[in-house]
Amino acid sequence: MGRHSTVEREYRFVLRGAYLRGSTKSVYPPQEKNPEGEVHEEFSFYSYDRRAGKFMLRQFSVEKIVNRYVQEEISADGKTLVFRTESIENFRPGWRARETIKIVSDDEFIEIFELAPPEQDLQEYLRNHFHRKK
Repeated sequence: MGRHSTVEREYRFVLRGAYLRGSTKSVYPPQEKNPEGEVHEEFSFYSYDRRAGKFMLRQFSVEKIVNRYVQEEISADGKTLVFRTESIENFRPGWRARETIKIVSDDEFIEIFELAPPEQDLQEYLRNHFHRKK
C-alpha cells in the first residue's frame, strides 16, 4: 500500500439501461517508488447474467488489461458485493483479483481491490472511498 491518488469516477446506465458503465481516472503524483507519477484510466461494465443469477463485472484499463469478474457473494442487506476474477487478459498467468464494494450510504461507498500471484493469498492493493459530488 502507500500509493495515494486522486480518483474521479462517473457511473451511467447505457444501452437503454441494460448495463451500468463506470469511467475512472486516477492520478498518482510523483512518489518514491514512482518518481514520474501515473495516470490510470479504465471503463467498468456491470451486467446481470440471468441464467447464472449473478452480477458480472468487466474492467478495461488503459494498460490493456481486461478483468472479467463474477459475483462471489452479496450480503443479505445488499450493501456489500464481492466479485472474483474468472479471467485476466494481457497479464501474467495465474494471477487473481477480487473487487469488493461496500455501500455506506446513497452518496458514499468503499471499494477494495485485492490481487494475488499464483499460489499466494490475496493482498489489498487499493482502497478507495468515494463520495457523490453534489
